[in-house]
Amino acid sequence: MDYMQEYKSKLRTPDEAVKCVKDGDWVDYTGSCGFPVKLDEALSRRRDELHHVRLQGNLVFGPVAAVEADPEQEHFVYNTWHCSGYERKLCDRGLGFFTPMIFRNQSWYYKKFIHVNVAMVTVAPMDSHGYFSLGCVVGSSKFILDQADVVILEVNEHTPRIRGGLEDAVHISEADMVVESGLASYPTVPAAAPKAEDVAIASYILPQLVDGATIQLGIGSVPNALGEQIAQSDLRDLGMHTELCSDAYLSLFREGKLTNTRKAINRGKGVLGLAFGSRELYDWLSDNAGVAAFPLSYVNDPYVISQHENMVSINGCVSADLYGQVCSESSGTRQISGTGGQLDFLTGAAMSKGGKAFLCMTSAYTDKAGVKHSRIVPTFSGDIVTSPRSQAYYIVTEYGCVNLAGKSTWERAEALISIAHPDFRDELVKAAEAQRIWLPENKR
Repeated sequence: MDYMQEYKSKLRTPDEAVKCVKDGDWVDYTGSCGFPVKLDEALSRRRDELHHVRLQGNLVFGPVAAVEADPEQEHFVYNTWHCSGYERKLCDRGLGFFTPMIFRNQSWYYKKFIHVNVAMVTVAPMDSHGYFSLGCVVGSSKFILDQADVVILEVNEHTPRIRGGLEDAVHISEADMVVESGLASYPTVPAAAPKAEDVAIASYILPQLVDGATIQLGIGSVPNALGEQIAQSDLRDLGMHTELCSDAYLSLFREGKLTNTRKAINRGKGVLGLAFGSRELYDWLSDNAGVAAFPLSYVNDPYVISQHENMVSINGCVSADLYGQVCSESSGTRQISGTGGQLDFLTGAAMSKGGKAFLCMTSAYTDKAGVKHSRIVPTFSGDIVTSPRSQAYYIVTEYGCVNLAGKSTWERAEALISIAHPDFRDELVKAAEAQRIWLPENKR
């Protein structure tokens, strides 16, 4: 087959490609590094011709030109499965809407409930066999393209070509149109610098790890702090099975800690669904036979996760109440991020032989007015529960680590107050007494 001839026959300018979009269409931008910058810009230029076009993204770093061009939302309505910092600000401005979803179910939603009219995604250049690598967004892309009426590929020559275990590429025969972005770079995301509290939190988790453990690190400064501590520890032969691959894993690899040699499944390969971070991270992942990218329906499947002995999951959260409910995605009703894969890995790690799941947060925060607030609260009022109390496991702050599994309400209250900020412990005890989840002999 002459794949290059087929490529040339499907090659369009961004403005030509987006002419296929019609009023009322569902246009899917996939997400994060797969966001099609030039196609989005071209679509924004059609603003006055279109009405009620539904745009769907996911962890998009921004800006989204079509949204910014239509503040009245007469032409484009933007939705996201998981808020990035940019998308959070869109929601704050009333220009974005959140769609609740557990990541392992994303492909199921598309296959059963969502009709995609036009799918757009950034890919690596076509190889000699006619395949385009989906790069850093294998986990959340192929099933969207498979459901779409029209598939448009935006080629960015700086996209890392990450080898896959499944659904890692799209063939030229599956594309309706191809555009060449001409962009000079691929999106990079600087690692969050750990603070003293993050280092303290990580120090409570490190002793819980054993040689040969398989590790999932979420987004944020605590995973980065833990990655640095692991890199300097005596731990050996760690494995990677993670929804998101960040620079923390590159640090582990460089220090010889990440070998994947003791994994029960996918031995010898670090498994990921998504990736974003530094250019050095992308260079490490690109064409690396020691890495395999899978869709999130596989990576985040609790049964798959549970097959790793000593599976350790580390994720951040926003707050917890005295009953053990955990909020990781909102502040009150304000959407901050999303459920993502936290519940997936919390479930899978708890099922693993020797597995542990940690949810981490600083004990307090200071608002813009300079007022300090406890992240451990008596009970939620409007906050979205991400992880139910029935599945709560290890909760960690800079004041300690407690295990809530199997604990009654009064035991949970005592444990959580013990790791709350000291400034708030007395009032939390009073609240627990009023809520009748406190015993007189509890430690104060």
